[in-house]
Amino acid sequence: MCGIVGYIGKRDVAPLLLEGLQRLEYRGYDSAGIAIHSSGRAGGIKAVKYKGRVRELEERVPARFAGTAGIAHTRWATHGAPNDVNAHPHLDAKGKVAVVHNGIIDNCSELRAKLTADGVELASETDTEVLAHLIARAQPTTLEEKVREALRHVEGTYGIAVLHADFPDRIVVARNGSPVVLGIGEKEMFVASDVAALVSHTRQVITLDDGEMATLKADDYRTYTNNGSRTAASPTTVEWEAESYDMGGHDTYMHKEIAEQPDAVDRVLRGRIDDRFATVKLGGLNLDARGARAMRRVKILGCGSAYHAGLIGAQMIEELARVPADAEPASEFRYRNAVVDPDTLYVAVSQSGETYDTLAAVQELKRKGAMVLGVVNVVGSAIARETDGGVYVHAGPEVCVVSTKCFTNTAVAFALLAIHLGRIRDLSVADGKRLIEGLRRLPEQIAEILRQEDRIAALAAGLAESRSMMFVGRVRGFPVAKEASLKLKEVSYIHAEAYPASELKHGPLALIEPSVPTVAIIPGDELLEKNRATLEEIKARQGRILAVAHQEQPKADDTIVVPRNEPELDPVLMGIPLQLLAYHTALALGRDIDKPRNLAKSVTVE
Repeated sequence: MCGIVGYIGKRDVAPLLLEGLQRLEYRGYDSAGIAIHSSGRAGGIKAVKYKGRVRELEERVPARFAGTAGIAHTRWATHGAPNDVNAHPHLDAKGKVAVVHNGIIDNCSELRAKLTADGVELASETDTEVLAHLIARAQPTTLEEKVREALRHVEGTYGIAVLHADFPDRIVVARNGSPVVLGIGEKEMFVASDVAALVSHTRQVITLDDGEMATLKADDYRTYTNNGSRTAASPTTVEWEAESYDMGGHDTYMHKEIAEQPDAVDRVLRGRIDDRFATVKLGGLNLDARGARAMRRVKILGCGSAYHAGLIGAQMIEELARVPADAEPASEFRYRNAVVDPDTLYVAVSQSGETYDTLAAVQELKRKGAMVLGVVNVVGSAIARETDGGVYVHAGPEVCVVSTKCFTNTAVAFALLAIHLGRIRDLSVADGKRLIEGLRRLPEQIAEILRQEDRIAALAAGLAESRSMMFVGRVRGFPVAKEASLKLKEVSYIHAEAYPASELKHGPLALIEPSVPTVAIIPGDELLEKNRATLEEIKARQGRILAVAHQEQPKADDTIVVPRNEPELDPVLMGIPLQLLAYHTALALGRDIDKPRNLAKSVTVE
């Protein structure tokens, strides 16, 4: 959950590193720092660190901060409060070794105690500082061996980049559980925790695997295992260009990414519809018809918005393929010693493809012989590489910490998977055609909803002073309510809860009062009258209601009307106005929308 960027070549390194940190700031933004091999008369390593945003760090970098090799970091705090001392890079006592680190060292307390007993004075509260001291104290004569020796003492996850004053011609990097991407330039090399920091300079990248290291020199690179064996890593071309990571005329990335959803949904559908057989083509699944018919259950695993998309997906799969399906937080699944059934198809969901809890669940499932598919956005990510097959959601780069277009595209990807499995099993040709036509209508219907933004903004202004809000829905509407509740919490900091509408009378109804508005998701399906009865219950307690529905709801104070699609696909549309509602509520409150407090985009730690 931290951003790492490094460079070695012929150009002045500090501006390049600061630019890379700006592009990675969504991965953590409570402090930042930069270290370089100085090209001045004294040489050696120089570092600047600051509690605060990258722009504040940039103001503190001296004018004479010249060098052609360096590493930098933007932090989301785990060990130690955000302050100048705990900011990365961390140096050893003599200032010869500088380290930036993404991940958590599990045996940090043990290592700190040992270093202290050996007379080392630790300056920070962080786990990362121990790496700098371990590397500095290692006996081998090469930097690669020094890093390898230090890592033998480390338990936990890491993506690291290391500078050493005695080896000014190289940067050594290593990965175990946290992403590390190499960028291959023309007589210059880059390293980062995300391709976003690289694409303005090169689109040729190598993603390291767990247990892999690399040495970067200006005109060369070498990859190898933690044991020193050479690996044959080949560059691939990044799909997205630098402009994809720009704000594109919008005031925030969140607004840009909400607005991009019609095009994003069109991308996830493109080339995947098979009109001849009223089905869809998902060539990356690596699951043939025999295997699809043999499965007896589907289990979907994800965290946060990915988990909520999985809830929508589980309902679609169960309804269309007629196979039991459910979704569970990956963070819970991996610790509860679940029974791994050979007849169950497991699906791991992650925007980044690097979410640590989900990746750990995948690795445990693979160890036990399970069939695991991935539904991810980032091509070549860890989950994409470790699963048996899967579906890319093609949402494009998502920079805002809160997920919008990727959530929507993931829900659409699950619709594709459900139709594919359904047509192999029991879904009729007529239903296949009906759903395919529904998929084709989605981009324009999303655009139609987005044209209501001014009215939704006015509704949000009226909700901004609420101390708490409730979100309710039944069956297809409940996952939408959960995601909408999360969006509001993440970006506005208003407390919100989501419940199945049928559960209100079993406790949550006690919270209903005029100062606690309720957002009710009410599709015009077979449960319409049941949902209207819920509105009656809320109004009887003087509750204020905002409905999201296919038609005006008489008992609601306000209704956001969304276009009707096929019932199975309606959840995709009903979440769109609630993204705008969260956005404009946060805007009215003056929140830092793209960088909510305490959060970071890619959760690569537990």
